[in-house]
Amino acid sequence: MSFEIFLATAPGLEEALYDEVRSKGFKQVKVTNGGVTTIGGWPEVWRANLWIRGASKVLARIASFRVLQLAQLENHVRQIEWREILNSDTPFRVDASCSKSRIYHSGAVAERIQNAITESLSSNYSPDAEITVMARIFRDICTISVDTSGGLLHKRGFKERVNKAPMRENMAALFLQQCGYKGDEPVYDPMCGSGTFVIEAAEIAARLNPGRARNFAFENLITYDPKAWEEMRDVRRQPNADIRLYGSDRDRGAIEMSAENAARAGVGEITSFKQENISDISPPTSEPGLVMVNPPYGARIGDKRKLMPLYQTLGEALRTRFSGWRVGIIATDSKLVKSTGLNFMPQGKPVQNGGLRIRLFQTDRL
Repeated sequence: MSFEIFLATAPGLEEALYDEVRSKGFKQVKVTNGGVTTIGGWPEVWRANLWIRGASKVLARIASFRVLQLAQLENHVRQIEWREILNSDTPFRVDASCSKSRIYHSGAVAERIQNAITESLSSNYSPDAEITVMARIFRDICTISVDTSGGLLHKRGFKERVNKAPMRENMAALFLQQCGYKGDEPVYDPMCGSGTFVIEAAEIAARLNPGRARNFAFENLITYDPKAWEEMRDVRRQPNADIRLYGSDRDRGAIEMSAENAARAGVGEITSFKQENISDISPPTSEPGLVMVNPPYGARIGDKRKLMPLYQTLGEALRTRFSGWRVGIIATDSKLVKSTGLNFMPQGKPVQNGGLRIRLFQTDRL
């Protein structure tokens, strides 16, 4: 069975996700709104969930058709071979959306699809089911998908503690990628928080699959092959030797949190964290690499003015002590970033993150 597979990501990061998916050997990859598509079967679905760092969801698009009436929709859904996808003893739920279409009531759409699947499969509907059948009707074209991930993919399974407003792992991975990081150089985050950038960089260097330690919704589908999945998940790749990743933060609790998270992720031996103020930071190693930092944004009125000294101090430390290093800063306000005094390359696209528009500001070697 071959079908379209949709890998979702934060709007603005589609091109970066495209580069990652192509680099992992997936075929017929195309950029679309909110993610990328590829063509494959269920093994490709498993690999996408296991391998791809930048995706937030993997959807198996199992049917697409034009629809103008609810009865027509229900008839099309009945014709899908649900017995080849869903287990009759596994509950499912339906998530529907409608836009710019003759059919506009998403609740009615979900109900019709629920009825059609229940009658075809004798399966139980549950609003809390892990298996989600998704229907999107846009310009009268209905796309039926199955969410194969379950929980969002940035939840790797290792972070038991996080700080306020953490960077999501899948976004951190794509920002690292955009800065040219391939796992073969040091990375240092001087405001590491719960350690997201450092841990993602360490996992890339150690050649660890992001989905290696969590469960996925596709394990509840009839297409799931436990033996094949275990063989796929157990594949080991040779890590880069002698690469270490570093983080610091002024908060002692953040340092403890980062070290614990790194240990749970299996990268504790190649990561180092220490308590340090921004004014005191210095290169953690003689080999230049990448400084990656996600400083406070100052989203509320008046906060940006208070944050200006922090950005200025960061910039002075980087300019005077980090010769040969590249810098990547995630921020919402270009004025704050420019106050660092660093020379930045042309900005990329804005990225939607929790209601904010953030950007990656990056330099060449200092």
